[in-house]
Amino acid sequence: MTIQSRRPMRTFIYFAIALFLIDDTVAARAAGSETDFKAAYAAAEAAEKEAGRLRNQWTVTEAALADAKKAADKGNFDQAISSAKEAEALAKASIFQATGEKEAWKNLEIR
Repeated sequence: MTIQSRRPMRTFIYFAIALFLIDDTVAARAAGSETDFKAAYAAAEAAEKEAGRLRNQWTVTEAALADAKKAADKGNFDQAISSAKEAEALAKASIFQATGEKEAWKNLEIR
């Protein structure tokens, strides 16, 4: 084997190692942290408080918040963040429902 024929193989190996290292770095960044969970949970709680102010809290939102808390207590921050984001979406949907119904009754036709 000549030196020239080994260079492509060496380049390929270096490239593969670089991809492996980059992949590990990206995976580490993608994993949820406790800080990410706290931010997601705070946003969900804020939305749920607003829904409570409008008197339209949903039980599924409370369940999602409880699931998020349980997952965080176990150290599973990816699941905790997912549950917190689901709770926030549900709370925002309940806010949308409450504000929509607040005005919708005006459009009803009295017969």
